[in-house]
Amino acid sequence: MTATDRIYTAGLVVIGDEILSGRTHDRNIAQVASWLQVQGIRLAEVRIVPDVLDRIVEAVDALRRANDYLFTTGGIGPTHDDITVDAIAAALGVPVVIHPQARAILERYYADKGGLTEGRLRMARVPEGAELIPNRMSGAPGIAIGNIRMMAGVPHIAAQMLDSLTGTLEGGAPLLSETVGGYIPESEVAVLLREVELAHENCQIGSYPFFREGKVGANFVIRSTDADALQSCMHTLCEGLGELGFDFTPGGI
Repeated sequence: MTATDRIYTAGLVVIGDEILSGRTHDRNIAQVASWLQVQGIRLAEVRIVPDVLDRIVEAVDALRRANDYLFTTGGIGPTHDDITVDAIAAALGVPVVIHPQARAILERYYADKGGLTEGRLRMARVPEGAELIPNRMSGAPGIAIGNIRMMAGVPHIAAQMLDSLTGTLEGGAPLLSETVGGYIPESEVAVLLREVELAHENCQIGSYPFFREGKVGANFVIRSTDADALQSCMHTLCEGLGELGFDFTPGGI
């Protein structure tokens, strides 16, 4: 087996009593699995654990050792039962500290929302030595340390964090991309984007809206490790945009 043939794997720990009780239906497993596939990484195992420190530590320690990467979702919010940071710090044998950049991000985000309270400051806590995963949605960043990536439990926020990690992990094959853009409201092509992505299982489509010259538009970025699948997906998307009557520009605008 050559280096490029090696199978890279990831584990996922889904954290939260609300998942186990059925009050909340998990959507992160599917989106993490799909995202990893596009990165050339296979999701090898998933564990769903309660908000109990010892149980989180046990799952984290097992899966981080068994795989190239470990992802966690949930338990990094502002409340007392958000203990994922504490659990991962315990698993790694490092203290929990306030990350200065995370604190600055939160101070800016909450400046007009009542300020940085004690609870909100909890979202700046990280295992010592960690780096941040950007979060464009709600300010509070995710956390990266070693081969572990800690993300929010709210699916649309986790999706933003995954997007910021795209192309940053070593995987089984290089990630390729194509872009097409136009003055196209993304809400008017949401169904098309979903259908095209579903028809090309090795591809992932990201939508990046913008507002210029008084007009709304978006660039659509297709990513894949398979060059043929990428070109097929690009062709299908452009064909669909044309059929809907939109002008588009390969390469983006």
